[in-house]
Amino acid sequence: CSMTPDVARRPLIVGNWKMHGSHTANAELLAGIVGARPYLADVAVCVPFPYLSETAVALAATDIRWGAQDCSAHEQGAYTGEVSAGMLHEFGCRYAIVGHSERRQYHHESDQLVADKAKAALARGVTPIVCVGETLAQREAGETESVVKRQLSHVIHTLAHCAGEMVVAYEPVWAIGTGRTATPEQAQAVHALLRAQLAAATPRAADMKILYGGSVKPDNAAQLFAQPDIDGGLVGGAALKSADFVAICRAAH
Repeated sequence: CSMTPDVARRPLIVGNWKMHGSHTANAELLAGIVGARPYLADVAVCVPFPYLSETAVALAATDIRWGAQDCSAHEQGAYTGEVSAGMLHEFGCRYAIVGHSERRQYHHESDQLVADKAKAALARGVTPIVCVGETLAQREAGETESVVKRQLSHVIHTLAHCAGEMVVAYEPVWAIGTGRTATPEQAQAVHALLRAQLAAATPRAADMKILYGGSVKPDNAAQLFAQPDIDGGLVGGAALKSADFVAICRAAH
């Protein structure tokens, strides 16, 4: 791990397009994001694999970064349908989301697989955005702390001395796409817990970015980003509307 780190604790806003997009819609969305510059935060979009090329072209002359929504734990080989971190690096990807709750739920990704994907990304110069978070049932059972610590511990152990180079995203699963959002205080409590866990593992913990990802919208972004351990957002639905995404980006400073 010898990557050039981002500016310490400068806010980072990442748009996760999930499985949305078309040539026309992408061009319009990216033009709106580019046209609203400058931002006081770092800004990135993580797009479906087929759109990496056009996104790279659209953003090439800007300070906005791009990334993918997943990557393989494997370097290369007979893994039909997989995309390696080396391939992403060739497209200029700065980030790759790994362990998103939808991948964990629908594709049954284990904590260790997520950790292996994060390691594969770092090995190729792509910063993994490692997602952790609890379901509603786990929160109501008082298991939030144990769940997120377990998820993150696998990644910390696997990355070892490189753990300080990942970005962490806390995404309460019960607040994704539901319209429900953790209160700023609820989110901050988990972010502080995660930073304390990171501090026990790496001297870079105080400089690492921990993003909040659970129905971030223009009307709640500023309150969330004002919390001491929330360093930006992993934005889903609102990232598909340039006006909303721009407003969220401007709320981070």
